[in-house]
Amino acid sequence: MQRILVEREITADGVTRRPPRRGKRSATVNLAESPLGWLHARGHLGDRQFAAGELLRADWERAQLAPGVTMRWDPVRVQGGSERGLEPTERRVAAKARFEGAVAAAGPGLADILWRVVCAGEALPDAERALDWPARSGKLVLKLALDRVAGFYRLG
Repeated sequence: MQRILVEREITADGVTRRPPRRGKRSATVNLAESPLGWLHARGHLGDRQFAAGELLRADWERAQLAPGVTMRWDPVRVQGGSERGLEPTERRVAAKARFEGAVAAAGPGLADILWRVVCAGEALPDAERALDWPARSGKLVLKLALDRVAGFYRLG
């Protein structure tokens, strides 16, 4: 895993995006770590929930659902992969179907937090503010959504 370590100031609201000011408390943050990985590393998510989130994100990336530019410069894989025998377009369609099935399995109202934290890599406090949710409510909702997604992916 890549590590991009920077010092960030700690305030009453949590870790900020700015460098620490003189005399203020700070924490070292790995900018390359996903919010899902951060939650899992600190014991806020179980292994099953983390695996479900990683599978959901992988399907989102394989389906190429992220906003893109006009020209795509992605390398083309000719051989290998778990979906042997499928054309690249068919793999994309299969990943999109799995992604949509997993989000549907999470249930109504949970897709927003799943997409923001798992796919877009948004920090949980930022997602809570964007969704106009109370502070610290997002973790509980995210865990519930990830449990349902784990059921969809048949994780033990």
